[in-house]
Amino acid sequence: MEFIFLITQELKLDPLAGYHAVELLQRFMVRYLRDLLSTPSPEGADDAEPGSCEDAVFDKLKDKFHLIVFSCVQLASKLLLHSHIINNNTAVGFLHSVGHTVSKQSLLESELMVLKGLEFRLNAPNPLTYVEILLEVLGHNEPSISVERLHPLCRDVLQFVSLQRSEVYHSLLVTTIRCASPTPEQREKFVAVTEDYMLLGVSVIAVATFILHVTNWQQVVGELSHITGISTRSISDFTHVALTHIVKTSSSATTV
Repeated sequence: MEFIFLITQELKLDPLAGYHAVELLQRFMVRYLRDLLSTPSPEGADDAEPGSCEDAVFDKLKDKFHLIVFSCVQLASKLLLHSHIINNNTAVGFLHSVGHTVSKQSLLESELMVLKGLEFRLNAPNPLTYVEILLEVLGHNEPSISVERLHPLCRDVLQFVSLQRSEVYHSLLVTTIRCASPTPEQREKFVAVTEDYMLLGVSVIAVATFILHVTNWQQVVGELSHITGISTRSISDFTHVALTHIVKTSSSATTV
């Protein structure tokens, strides 16, 4: 995910393209790995050491992963009409600059592989889209809230939460169940929460509001709850967890 964000920054793409590329990559990799791991083993491979088949799959993937990632970014850039589209000359030049020598033909083949893997279904939920739509509704309902100032900070908060996704959601799970050691069943049920972009969107706005306009925080949380139907408790818990991780990361960076 961090590599995708770095690509979008380096190539001056709209951040929406980066988040959309992440969604495309996740969906593609689930299907791609499932297909690879379910492919019948070659004759005689049954005598191989345990795990050798999986190792072979990941070795094969390792050689082309950078191309798959870049193809997802390239496809995402083409879906945004107002965004700069990455042409093949730019793509070849960028990949060469980061140590990967590829041909235009390889790029086209990789892009087609991703398209086929996704069955040409490129529409996917995008967390940044949720944030921006919610900000627009919030600004309409509460004109006193400066959503123009909140917007850039919301992007920063969303990127932080996305990069710290595992840690943040683990802390949220622990906070929700009030137990430091979640059971496998609790983790399985919590998957739906990690995929809830509406909850993520309102929580990102709540965190940004707390940082920028703490006196308006309760007002904003109440309005976000009214807009989405998500309880103020859920928004507050996520806000607390995210802020804790932000402070912890900032403190660690300061002491280094």
